[in-house]
This record gives sequence, structure tokens and C-alpha cells, in this order.
Amino acid sequence: MIERLWIKYKDAIPYLFFGVLTTLVNIGCFWLFTYPLKWNYQIANVVAYFLSVLFAYVTNKLWVFDSHTETRKAFLIEMGSFFLFRAASWVIDQSTMTIGVSLLHGNEMIVKIIANVVVVVLNYIFSKFIIFRQKEKFDRNEK
Repeated sequence: MIERLWIKYKDAIPYLFFGVLTTLVNIGCFWLFTYPLKWNYQIANVVAYFLSVLFAYVTNKLWVFDSHTETRKAFLIEMGSFFLFRAASWVIDQSTMTIGVSLLHGNEMIVKIIANVVVVVLNYIFSKFIIFRQKEKFDRNEK
């Protein structure tokens, strides 16, 4: 039974696990920059998001989607797509933070957690159906 569940959800389970770790990196860095270091929450959000995206790329490539690009071009396209879509989700993250904190005067950490939930769902969709599927086309075309 466990084996059938693993096969059925083999992408979702590790994505969820590493997604939680990525979220912890993002929220942990945000907390560190915002509170002990006293950075502006928007700057803290940008740096925390960037660091978490680096972590996410490595974990998604190696352990979630088991992506092995065979050509340099395929690797660059995959990596470029990953960062491009993460930049798009960063816009959503940053907008949520600005609206939630600056306009609605919400607590930075609570708004950050809400923003992360939305971003994790979007990033899974981007990764599963676009980023780590495109490279298969480029690998085949390069051979």
C-alpha cells in the first residue's frame, strides 16, 4: 500500500518535503533579516526569497524531479526557466507582503507565511508542468 502511494505521489511527496524546507529557509532568513538585523521588511523579503530559490533549485533538480540534463543548452534553459518562473512568483510574494504589511498593517511574519502558501502552490505547478518537462524536449532535440 505504501509503495502504491509512493508511486502515485512520487513527485508531490518530495516536493512537499523540500517545499517545507525551502519555506523554512525563506521564513527563517526573513525573520533573521527583519528582526535581529533590523532590515526593512521589503529588502529582507528580497534577499530571503533569493536564498530560498537557490536552495529550491538544487533540491528540485536533484531530488524532487530527478532532472538530469544531458546538454549544456538544456541545463541553461531549465535553470533559466526555473529562475524566470520563481521571479514571477516573487512578484506575487512581494506584492502580498506590500499589500499585507504596508497597506493593511498586518504582522510581517503572518503575512509572510500566507504569501509562502500561495507561492508554494504556484511554484509546484510551474515546476511540475513547465520547467522540469521542457528540458526533455531540449534533450531529445540535441541528440
